[in-house]
Amino acid sequence: MVSEPAGFWSRFFAGLLDGIIVGLPLYILSNILTGSTDDNWVTQLLLFLYSLLLPVFWGGCTIGKRLCGIKIQKVSDEGPPGIGTMLLRNLVASFVYGITLGIGWIISLFMVVFREDKRAIHDFIAGTEVVQFK
Repeated sequence: MVSEPAGFWSRFFAGLLDGIIVGLPLYILSNILTGSTDDNWVTQLLLFLYSLLLPVFWGGCTIGKRLCGIKIQKVSDEGPPGIGTMLLRNLVASFVYGITLGIGWIISLFMVVFREDKRAIHDFIAGTEVVQFK
């Protein structure tokens, strides 16, 4: 069964919802706990763990993705991503985006908008795709 790729707007709103529902409360909580608003490493760590682990344990979804009806899946067998897949997707892709000074991220944006399969650079690195689910 071939799944319908999730387009730019679905992915955008899923990220926005994750930021509002998870990111903002984590930011506020970690600032209260640490007493600092300067580049809080606690917030960064918790958001990293959220984006790394929740899709592994929740069938490829984060809260925002679930609310938008999209999920991450492996291209090879359409199964949910494992920890190794998510490490490739998050860590290696972040490294690539960083060493290209964000140009890789911009290219990924155009890939999601214009490619038929809607896969970004991080999807190719990890062998994943973001698809709609019912």
